Amino acid sequence: MTTQLKNIPNHIAVIMDGNGRWAKKKGKERIQGHKKGILSVRKLVEEASKINISYLTLFAFSTENWKRPKNEVSTLMDLIVLSLDKELKTIIENKIKLNAIGDINSLPEEVKKKLKETIEKTKKNRKLILTIAINYGGKEEITNALKTIINKVKKNIILKENVDEELINTHLYSKNLPDVDLLIRTSGEKRISNFLLWKIPYAELYFTNILWPEFSKNDFYKAIINYQKRERRFGKTSEQV
Repeated sequence: MTTQLKNIPNHIAVIMDGNGRWAKKKGKERIQGHKKGILSVRKLVEEASKINISYLTLFAFSTENWKRPKNEVSTLMDLIVLSLDKELKTIIENKIKLNAIGDINSLPEEVKKKLKETIEKTKKNRKLILTIAINYGGKEEITNALKTIINKVKKNIILKENVDEELINTHLYSKNLPDVDLLIRTSGEKRISNFLLWKIPYAELYFTNILWPEFSKNDFYKAIINYQKRERRFGKTSEQV
């Protein structure tokens, strides 16, 4: 399946849901679903790079995911480190810049170190900005930004009359990302799950029943073709667009 290149989303965000359900369906442990899901990440990144997507943001681990069984969380953290090691060469060869958003400083030391190393080694790449949302929550992101701004106002670093959308944006984890054009969620769930709340005011939402480990190249293009058929009005009427 191919797609027209004249109306490609600039920023695609993905809620990669269904790893655990895929594993259960196969009679495997949940972590096997996460391992299989990494293969879907690789395919997605390859295809996004081929059709010149500028920004791809993946929801890897939320602030709420710490509530999961400790063994699963620990294994997930190890898997992130192993994946970054394994994929670094490919990331560099394909001129992909890695970015991370979330409360990175609260991550396990090894994960934090590996993320920072990979970000540093890919910082000059520009073909695709691949952002991993890890230990991330949309409400927390906005709350932390407002706390910082309030503190600066109290110290007269910022005048309260200068607080606007642009200034709030500069204090977000995702400050260097443009608004999302297309948000994809797999596994049949139809909710946002506290993801990129500030960045999705006019995002086109695409939900599929496909579980993330089974999300294929064709499924990705189906989402983009669906996006290309939509009329994006941004508050205007059809006649104004």
